[in-house]
Amino acid sequence: MDTQNIFHRLYELVCKDTGDRNESTKLIVVVRMLTLTMLVYSLLNSLLFLRAGHIGGMAFCQICMVVFLAIFVMSYRQHTFASYCILNIVTLVWLTANVYMFGWGIGVQTYIFVLIVFCFFAKYRHEAAKILYVLALLALRMHLYFHCQHYDPAVPVTSEINDAFQTLNSVVIFWSLALLSYYFSTDTQALEGKLIEYNEQLRRQANIDPLTGLNNRRSTMEYLETLLKNADRQISICLCDIDHFKAVNDTYGHNTGDVVLKRIAETFRTGLPQDCFVSRWGGEEFLLIFPQSNGDEANIALESLRRKIKAIAFDGDGTTFSVSLTFGLVEYDFHSDITAVLKEADDKLYLGKESGRDRIVF
Repeated sequence: MDTQNIFHRLYELVCKDTGDRNESTKLIVVVRMLTLTMLVYSLLNSLLFLRAGHIGGMAFCQICMVVFLAIFVMSYRQHTFASYCILNIVTLVWLTANVYMFGWGIGVQTYIFVLIVFCFFAKYRHEAAKILYVLALLALRMHLYFHCQHYDPAVPVTSEINDAFQTLNSVVIFWSLALLSYYFSTDTQALEGKLIEYNEQLRRQANIDPLTGLNNRRSTMEYLETLLKNADRQISICLCDIDHFKAVNDTYGHNTGDVVLKRIAETFRTGLPQDCFVSRWGGEEFLLIFPQSNGDEANIALESLRRKIKAIAFDGDGTTFSVSLTFGLVEYDFHSDITAVLKEADDKLYLGKESGRDRIVF
């Protein structure tokens, strides 16, 4: 069996669920990962003491190995929360015993911060219990600190072993914190991603016309209000309408009418300048906003657009037909309000309709 398969089977073993309802699979995985971390940590410490010929320290580390191995095995038979509590209790006893035996200088007391993070990530309720637990951890850390100021460690260690302890403790603590952060943040990040996506969908539903995919009247008014308020360049606004659109619906059906609307909307997107704001104003009416174009520039773009739309051949019950648009174009004068600008565009559109349609009135 190759190494990759061994690690895969080990990972599957660690991720095996307890089978209890309403139990967190993620929590039991983290419990087992931290337990295995402490098991490996104790093994490495045992090897350090063996190399230094320190029999007492080696025996203590081997006892810790047996205890953490027992916790790992029990995690498959106990409830998840019970395994979590057992690991916390044993870790606190292990931590306290280490400081009493080998002194404050080995740095193992810093593992308290791992327990604090674990406590707040592990359960989503019981805030009062969490706070009490953190206060108890603080009290334990202060007790160990002041104890070590007045009493020598029961098993003094050499500076070489002390440095090795510090290095190993730093690695284990950083690894444990990274492990907790990774496992418990993935759900948060996934949920945040879903919320962003959901909010974007809501925004689109509120601002986008579902048939054409263009901006709707509501979002257009918001955009136009902001644009005119901060106008520092010439702005042109055009209100346009599909000529004889009712006849298209009556002759070829509303489904064909929808196809016409969508095809024209697509032509707007591809046939107008990229900065042009295009919206479905209502029914077969569209509002086009040129935020950086004067009337002459907008008129040139609209004339090209008018020709492109008129050249489109639509299929209607085996026959082809085309449609035209009439445009009412105005140039913003920097002092009129939105209502006045839109009324002027509508008046010019009406004038174009009265003058024979299929034209731009500017």
